[in-house]
Amino acid sequence: MRVALAIAAQTPAGDVPVGAVVFDAAGAVVGRGVNRREANCDPTAHAEVEAIRDAARTLDTWRLDGCELVVTLEPCTMCAGAILGARVSSLVFGAWEPKTGAVGSVLDAIRDPHHLHVPEVRGGVMDAEAARLLADFFEGVRSN
Repeated sequence: MRVALAIAAQTPAGDVPVGAVVFDAAGAVVGRGVNRREANCDPTAHAEVEAIRDAARTLDTWRLDGCELVVTLEPCTMCAGAILGARVSSLVFGAWEPKTGAVGSVLDAIRDPHHLHVPEVRGGVMDAEAARLLADFFEGVRSN
């Protein structure tokens, strides 16, 4: 999670600071991503999607079995779908997202037993640190 938090600090100005990192089975970083929706004018440029794309390029495969995705914020429905589609073996996330979270907060798209692939999930890891990043960002937005 510390790596994902450090990556979140690299989020372009104006984008919500979320960082994601993909580790392979040996623990090596194979993908990184930050939110780039505003910077890229792309509604799909969430940190998780960016990290999954980077890992797929690095590993030269879309199948990320054996990999772990660590992200500072609970994934939304779109990102949950990308995680499932990429066959990520495990997901670790920091702060809970009570408005759009799709890994337990609003719904649980990841652990639906009807999926062909159900990753292991751990949520709330270093949640205070991850939530602080978001709170600082939104305090800055409100004061402008």
